[in-house]
Amino acid sequence: MDEIKTTNSREQLIADFQVAVADAEALLKATANQGGEQLAQIRDKVEKSLGVVKVNMAEAQTAIIAKTREAAKATDEYVHENPWEAIGIGAAVGVAIGWLIGRRAP
Repeated sequence: MDEIKTTNSREQLIADFQVAVADAEALLKATANQGGEQLAQIRDKVEKSLGVVKVNMAEAQTAIIAKTREAAKATDEYVHENPWEAIGIGAAVGVAIGWLIGRRAP
């Protein structure tokens, strides 16, 4: 369960970084016509940083996809090797959820 939360938070982090990168790129385009040596140096530095961030985001996204596929494969193998246990676990989870929903209903 913690791995799922970690994966979700990583995915949210990647999404947030993608938005930040898009905003920074828009800012760079908007200030492209602005003059000044100091502004040009800052713009170059930001462009380099954005390149590094994009590469890191792509690597993190690839790692998340790989881990998700590994987890799905492991689950699939377990279910195929232990079908009755998987059915029992699924039934137990279903009963527990049903019981919890039943308690909340007025």
